[in-house]
Amino acid sequence: QVHVVESGGGLVQAGGSLRVSCAALGRTFSEYAMGWFRQAPGKEREFVAAISWSGSSTYYGDSVKGRFTISRGNAKNTVYLQMNSLKPEDTAVYYCAASSDIRSYYYTTEYNYWGQGTQVTVSS
Repeated sequence: QVHVVESGGGLVQAGGSLRVSCAALGRTFSEYAMGWFRQAPGKEREFVAAISWSGSSTYYGDSVKGRFTISRGNAKNTVYLQMNSLKPEDTAVYYCAASSDIRSYYYTTEYNYWGQGTQVTVSS
């Protein structure tokens, strides 16, 4: 069984920073692309960032470019999302996802496995 587990969410003031983590358990995810999506109440799930299995390529949504950084841990089965200069509009549940056969990093349908999500709240 495959499990994707997020951690590190919480409450932060606007302008602050937060790092969320994602661990893929149960399989060797070193060759899986990983992505972060977020969903605010009443809105569709939105692409945030993604990283190739090698870690050599990264992708970002327009709303987070220059503020968020995605990276892989040394063990490759862990992915981090460093979020800086946070804004109230970044408030959402953040989901980590893994893909064994990625074609486009930006679409939820490309990802096989999903975590349960972690809440990030940015106060003004």
